[in-house]
Amino acid sequence: MIFKSFFNDQKKNSLFQFLLFFLITGSVYSQIISGPMLGYVELRTAKIWCEVHSGSMLQLKYWKTEDKKSVKLAFVSKSKFMDFETQIFDLVGLEPGTKYEYEITSKGKTKMSPVRGVLNTQELWQWRRPPPDFSILTGSCSYQNETLYDRPGQPYGNDSSIFEIMAKENSDAMFWLGDNWYTREVDYGSQWGLWYRASKDRSLPILQSLLKTMSNYGIWDDHDYGPNNSGLSYIFKEESRQVFKSYFANPSYGQNNQGIYTKVSINDVDFFLLDNRSFRSADQMNSYKDNQANPDKLMYGKEQMNWLKNSLISSNANFKIVLTGSQVLNQYTSSDCLVHYPIEYNELLKFLDDHNISGVVFLTGDKHISEINVMRRDTLYPLYDITVSPLTSGVSKLKDKERINPMRIRNSLIEEHNYGRISFLGNKKERRMVIEFVDKKGSNLFKYEIELSELRNKKKK
Repeated sequence: MIFKSFFNDQKKNSLFQFLLFFLITGSVYSQIISGPMLGYVELRTAKIWCEVHSGSMLQLKYWKTEDKKSVKLAFVSKSKFMDFETQIFDLVGLEPGTKYEYEITSKGKTKMSPVRGVLNTQELWQWRRPPPDFSILTGSCSYQNETLYDRPGQPYGNDSSIFEIMAKENSDAMFWLGDNWYTREVDYGSQWGLWYRASKDRSLPILQSLLKTMSNYGIWDDHDYGPNNSGLSYIFKEESRQVFKSYFANPSYGQNNQGIYTKVSINDVDFFLLDNRSFRSADQMNSYKDNQANPDKLMYGKEQMNWLKNSLISSNANFKIVLTGSQVLNQYTSSDCLVHYPIEYNELLKFLDDHNISGVVFLTGDKHISEINVMRRDTLYPLYDITVSPLTSGVSKLKDKERINPMRIRNSLIEEHNYGRISFLGNKKERRMVIEFVDKKGSNLFKYEIELSELRNKKKK
């Protein structure tokens, strides 16, 4: 009777209802809606994210696993819009290559069972030893059904058990390649709708273990940015950026308060996370004008492209992985790809050539299939474009010329739900990158290796 009268009273504020109910009954109430999620972790700092019921007062304590007396209190920053609230805890003063434990508890009078977790800081290997072996996971296109607002007919979202399999991987990070949630017509027409969709999909119970067990980094594509194929003209682009900042604990989010691009470094690999939406011209704009590449049609914009160039040329990493929501090199596709933005496509490839930048590999999503495309060049090292998709959304079946794409690595086409596992292995002189496509049961579908030595231009005689 208590539950019935409590939950049927629609006139009272929901937060007040919960607080009053649990104070009266003495029951334990979790103030956390989703998370904790491990975000940016480097040598001496780490970020831990969670979404909470509005007005919740939480604290996070952390300590070295081997020294439980070294307890510190994390700093917290909050992001709030209407009844949505996320919190990011900053753990500072950590030691490299060290295991830490943490505990999230309530600071208020409301009872909450402690939420505990662990994390490992990166090793300080530079100038001391060879780079450590490690692996990351990656994927794109995660659709969660909500029947009332989905299109009629067969559900577009599928089995989400793939996230349980991924959570069991012994990997350092998960890189979300865009379409991490899918806004519908009822979402992208308002600011509230954008927050609602991110909040609802992030709180999926089966997802929580993956969020907690490894660092999670993200870029976006059109569906988690706004409407299908949206770009710089989207009227809520600024709000969409705020939502993204509130639901991913990346190291940074663009420059000059624009965009979401950033860089993540793990051991001897730099990951350049690009924003293919905030500065993007309309897809329908002509790629060529008077038989010349159209200078008005851009995907990344001048400021972001300038940042990427300078970041690449400044990088000392063995592997330089460029993450973007759209394919980059596929000359046989009529769908979303940088080749249809020829000004920036030619500019980027020429820059890599002119400055002899080694170790560049593209990592992309969006296609609802996985594949590896390679551009083989006579006097320069081959460029690879690794596409990983979909996690749970609909699977595509390629047709016509794209199905017999000669750029595709043989047998790399995967037309089922899958994720990517990418490992960086070997000693300093024989470093290699191992790409595996893994199905939703954890079985390997395809494996391909790229030697670091292959990603260097031959010295000119």
